[in-house]
Amino acid sequence: MVEILVSQTQANTAAASAYQARDVVNAPAIKDAIAKRSAARGDAPEISAWLANHFYRHVIGNLQTEPPVLQRIANAHGLQLLLGRQEPPAWALERLGKKAMGVDLPDLWWIEPDAAMVLALETRLVEFLSTRKGTSLQGKLQRVNCPQALARWTLEHLAFEKKQSTGWLEHSKNAVHGIVRGQLGIFVEFDAKSPQLRQEMAYESQMMGHCVGQFSDRKHFNGGYGEHYASGLESGKMRLFSYRTGSAQPRITVNAMMQKDGSLQIEQIKGKQNRPPIARYAPDVVALLNHLQLNGEAPHDALAMGIVRRPPEILAENSQLTPWCTVAELHSESEQLWLLNHHPDLLPQLPLRTPLMQWMVVARKDAVDGEVIERMPKSAALQQALQLARKRPLRAGGRA
Repeated sequence: MVEILVSQTQANTAAASAYQARDVVNAPAIKDAIAKRSAARGDAPEISAWLANHFYRHVIGNLQTEPPVLQRIANAHGLQLLLGRQEPPAWALERLGKKAMGVDLPDLWWIEPDAAMVLALETRLVEFLSTRKGTSLQGKLQRVNCPQALARWTLEHLAFEKKQSTGWLEHSKNAVHGIVRGQLGIFVEFDAKSPQLRQEMAYESQMMGHCVGQFSDRKHFNGGYGEHYASGLESGKMRLFSYRTGSAQPRITVNAMMQKDGSLQIEQIKGKQNRPPIARYAPDVVALLNHLQLNGEAPHDALAMGIVRRPPEILAENSQLTPWCTVAELHSESEQLWLLNHHPDLLPQLPLRTPLMQWMVVARKDAVDGEVIERMPKSAALQQALQLARKRPLRAGGRA
C-alpha cells in the first residue's frame, strides 16, 4: 500500500490553493444536492462535512467538462432557460447586463448538480473517505483536499494491480447466483448472507484488478476498500453483480445502491483495472439494466459505454421500447433529438440519416464534435446552405 503523509502545514497550504475561483450561478443548488445525496447514503458526519466543503469547492472551481454539464452563461435569456421558472439572482442579471455593455467582468457558469460525471466522481471520493479507518488520515479528513484525495485513490489502485496475483484465491460458487444470462456470459449477484461473501469479493478483485474486494487484512477479509463494499452488502444498502464468462471468469463488476423507494441506483460499471467494459459486452449490460428495478439516473460508466436510458416521455409513446439501450438503438427522430439535447458527445455513435436531424446537428454545431458534421450524409439543400455559410465571411470582408 502506497502511503502519503502530509503535514498539517503542507495540507493547509495545499487546501488554500487547490480550488480555482469560478462564479457559478446555481452554486447553492449544487451544495444542496451534495448534502441530500450524502444524507440518503447515510454517510458518517465526517464524510458529509468533507463533501460539503472539499467536494463542493472542487465541483464549483475545478470541474472541467463539456456542455451541458458545464456551461458558460452568455446572456440573461440563456440564464432564464437554465433556471426554468425560478427567478434569476439579481447579482447575476446585473453582471450579465454590464458584460453586455462591454464591461470586463468574470464569466458566469452553470453546472448540472446531478450530472453523471459528477455522481461518478462523488462515488469515487466516498469510497476513498469511507476506507480511512485505521489509516494515518483517520479523524483528519478535513486536512486533505479533493485533488489530494483523488491522487491517493489513484496510487492505491495502482498498488492493488501489483498485488492482485499474490495470495491466490479460488472462486466460491455458493457465494453468487445467476440472475441474467446474456449472449456471451451470465450476470451473477453476490449473496450478502453467504459465509463466503468476502472471499468471493476478494476473488473478484483478484481477477479484475480493482478495489471491490481489496481488504487490508487479506487473511480475515476485513478493513480497507473491501470493507466499504462488504458492509454495504451485509447491511442491505448495496447490491453487487459480476459478469462471468467461461469457468466463472469475471469480466465486469457492477454495484448499485438501494434507494428509499426500493429502486436501485447504479454507481459503477467497471471492466478490468477500472477501465470501461469491452464493447462486445454492451448488449448483456443493457440486459442487466433492464432486468433490475432502477431509478432514472444514467450512470457515467453506462454513458461511457454508449448506453443510455430513454426518457419517460419517449417510453410512454411506445410501450414496446425498453428503458435502457445502446445509442445505436435510438432510431426515431424524437429519440435522436433527445440525445442531441442531453448527450451530444454520444452523437458519433449514431447514424444521422434524416434531414431534420442533419439540420438540427448543424444548428447545434457549437456543442457537437465537428467530425460528426463532416461524416454525416447531407441533403442537397443542407450542402448548399453550408457552402453559402462558408462564403459569407469572405464577402463581408470584401475579398470574395
